[in-house]
Parts: sequence; structure tokens; C-alpha cells
Amino acid sequence: MTNSDTKDLYQLVYISRITTAGLVGSSTLNDIAKLATQNNYNNDITGILCYGNGYFFQCVEGREQDLTNLKNRLLLDDRHKDLKILDFSELDERHFSGWSLRSIVLERCMVKDMRIKALMPFKPYNWNCDEYLQFLEVLHHLYDDIDQKGESDTQPIKYSALGVTLSKVVGEHQAFFLIQSVLALLIIMTIPWLLMADKI
Repeated sequence: MTNSDTKDLYQLVYISRITTAGLVGSSTLNDIAKLATQNNYNNDITGILCYGNGYFFQCVEGREQDLTNLKNRLLLDDRHKDLKILDFSELDERHFSGWSLRSIVLERCMVKDMRIKALMPFKPYNWNCDEYLQFLEVLHHLYDDIDQKGESDTQPIKYSALGVTLSKVVGEHQAFFLIQSVLALLIIMTIPWLLMADKI
């Protein structure tokens, strides 16, 4: 990626929610990362994609028209919904120049960062402007730290969005699921008894 040409350099930051279609596909995050990395590389777009708690947060950098084209494609993608643009503005320089797209699953990678912990659970639709800028600043520092280690473009996430979401839901609602399971079992056991009672 080039840093030299800063003319017509823009930043697009948005949030969105994963859809049922996105959850059903066990390789959704991997597919997004693989295709987006190649497309971004071809269009000289750099950036980062974060996923957590059923939400996406993405920051990408590139020419205004290329980012507009990307935004239009994103609006048609049925793997997410409720896309909300947080920022679409000019940049003096790239913050993620070595990444055509770095993919991060927050539950795995960043829960130890105290600045991220302060924003958990990850609910970016509830953030004010300062909070989203704080999160973006943490991502800038993350890039700087990884870049100093000589790492460049990311590998696919290799993570299941469905697995993340189900484990979270089950974890938070174990009692509910247990009660529902017991009630269902009781109903199943009661039906034969009622049928037999009718014949007596």
C-alpha cells in the first residue's frame, strides 16, 4: 500500500449488525475477510474490520470514489444490516497502510486491553462520538504495535460467527434454556398419558 499520495485520501468508518444470514454461514467472517482483503488490495484500500457481540466495526482508507463504491456494495450485503456511517472524511495519512484488511474478533483478541474493557460489552450503537474515537485510537495503536513486529496483511479470521453468538447466548441464558428444555420434556411425557386417559 502506498503512503506517498495523500491526495483524495479518505476514511470511512461504519458499524452494522450481523444478520441471520450471516450467522447461519459458519464461515461468514472468513469469507468476508478473504474477499475483502483481495478487493481492497486491488483498489488500494487499507483498514481493519472488528467483530464482536453480533456487531461489526470497520475503518477503511482509500480514494473517495473507491470507498463510495465499497459503501454501496456493503449496503447490498445480506450478511449485515442497519449500516450506520460514523465518519466519511478526508485524511492526511493512512493509519493502516500495511493492512488491506486486518480482521479482529474482539472476544478472542482484545479483551485484555483495559481501554477495550472499558467499552465492553461491545455495543457500538450505544457509543457517543468520544467512545468511537477512543476505540479507533486503540486500533491505531494496535496497528503500530503489530507493524513494529514486521507483520503486514492478515490471514482470514478462521472463526465461526455462529459459534461465537451461540456460545454467548447460551452462556447468558443457560437457566432459560434449561427451564424450556424441562418444560418441553414434560409436555412430551404428558401427551401419551392424556391419550391413554381418553381411552379409559
